[in-house]
Amino acid sequence: MQEQVTQELELDRLQAIYKAAVEEWIGAIREEEALASVNHEIAEIDQWEAAAFREDDIRKKVRAAKRDYEDALRKKFFDI
Repeated sequence: MQEQVTQELELDRLQAIYKAAVEEWIGAIREEEALASVNHEIAEIDQWEAAAFREDDIRKKVRAAKRDYEDALRKKFFDI
């Protein structure tokens, strides 16, 4: 019984990490979009490129968090 509770707490923790990473990623996408949507005359290419790099880094963080959460779910349901 204690093992099941511990497993559920770990799943909750991993899910929260994944959801927070996704929210951070959404923010990065919106930042990049805002920089890409300005008037052509005032486009800040360096800022836009930096935002794209940040978005890419955060996307990697999301994928890692998703992988960890999925692995924990597989362990719970399939014991693998």
